[in-house]
Amino acid sequence: MSAYEVALAGLGVVMAYMVVLWVVSLFLLQGLILWIVSAPLLAAIHSAEPDSLIATDFFGLAIWCVGFFFEAIGDWQLARFRTDPVNEGKVMDRGLWRYTRHPNYFGDAVLWWGFFVIAAGTTDGWITIFSPAIMTFLLLRVSSVALLERGLKRSRPDYQSYIERTSAFIPLPPKRKNGV
Repeated sequence: MSAYEVALAGLGVVMAYMVVLWVVSLFLLQGLILWIVSAPLLAAIHSAEPDSLIATDFFGLAIWCVGFFFEAIGDWQLARFRTDPVNEGKVMDRGLWRYTRHPNYFGDAVLWWGFFVIAAGTTDGWITIFSPAIMTFLLLRVSSVALLERGLKRSRPDYQSYIERTSAFIPLPPKRKNGV
């Protein structure tokens, strides 16, 4: 076997390893996240008790609706803001964005908690509390909010003052300039 053939065989092993790593990291990670997200729904669907709608179903649905409202309206407001050329380089601080720097991500988290409340009304549904807890943690600390905030601090000069007056996640009234 020539040096070229040995190198080519080695390259094949490396490429095979990279493909396996890519498949595992991409598809298995997505599968794991899908399972985490769907755990409360699976618990609610597959539980024999209760056999009819109960108060936690309606409460969970109400929570889900609040989350849907924040996510949909927040995304819509941001899309409208971005399409106006006057807003180029500015910070979105109107509408829901006046009360939270990430209304869409807040809404997303609230959706997961609504699903959990529905599941909590079933026999063992409380076990799925890991689902909204993990998803909220991922939104806040790993993917969405943490990454976005780093980039916005660098690219938007007014973002620091927006941070000082606006809640990061949970919608709250804006702080006044004198700190009150």
